[in-house]
Amino acid sequence: MALPGTTAVVFDLDGTLVDSEPNYFEAARRLLTDRGVPGFTWADHQRYVGISTRETLALLQERHGLDSPLDELLAETNRHYMELARASTPVYPEMRALVELLAGDGVPLAIASGSSPGAIEAILSGTGLASRFTTYVSADEVAHGKPAPDVFLEAARRLGVSPADCVVLEDAAPGVAAAHAAGMRCIAVPYVPAQADEPAFATAGLLLRGGQAEFTARTAYDWLMGSARASS
Repeated sequence: MALPGTTAVVFDLDGTLVDSEPNYFEAARRLLTDRGVPGFTWADHQRYVGISTRETLALLQERHGLDSPLDELLAETNRHYMELARASTPVYPEMRALVELLAGDGVPLAIASGSSPGAIEAILSGTGLASRFTTYVSADEVAHGKPAPDVFLEAARRLGVSPADCVVLEDAAPGVAAAHAAGMRCIAVPYVPAQADEPAFATAGLLLRGGQAEFTARTAYDWLMGSARASS
C-alpha cells in the first residue's frame, strides 16, 4: 500500500544509510598524521559527526594550527576517503530494506549529505543504490551545511515537493536540527546512542534512542504510514 499524500523521504547518507563514519575517521587520521598531528582518536572524530567534511576540516585546521589551505586539506581528505569508500562501505541492512519498501511504493527518495558529490556518487554506485537515489544534494552545492536547512530544502526543490511533505532520516544532532529548521518531519537514529539526550533530538517525530541496533524498516515504515495519514 502506497504512502498517502505526496510524502517524500530524504535520507542522510553517512551514519544513517551507510556505515561510512569509520572511513571518514581513518581519512582524517591519515591527513593529520601526514601533517605531524598523531593521536587522532575515534572519540575525537565523534565530535564532528553530522557536519560537512569542509566544516570538519575547518575546525581541525583551527584546532591543530594546520598551515595548508582548506581546499588542499579537503582534496587530500577526499582522496583518502574515496580509496577507503570504494574498498568497503556497508549499507545498514534495515535501511536498505526500508529503501526497498519505499521504492516499491513509488515514494520519491533523495539523499542530503555533508559528503562531496563525488563521494555520494561513489557510495551509491558501489552499494547498488544509485537506481534508488537519482536525486541527491551535497553540502558542497549549497551555501551552508547542517545544522542549516539548505541541503534538505534543496532536496525538496529537486524532488518537486513541499518541505512539509518530506520526512528526513538522520543520525546526528546537526542533521535533526537542519530537518526541523527546514520544516520537515524527522526519524532520528542516533549514530552515537549516548548523544540521544541532545536537545536537537527532541524535535524528531520518531526517536530511536538505541540507534541502528533499535531501528527496523517495519518500525520506520509503519510510522511513515501514520505520519503521512495525519498530514494528508
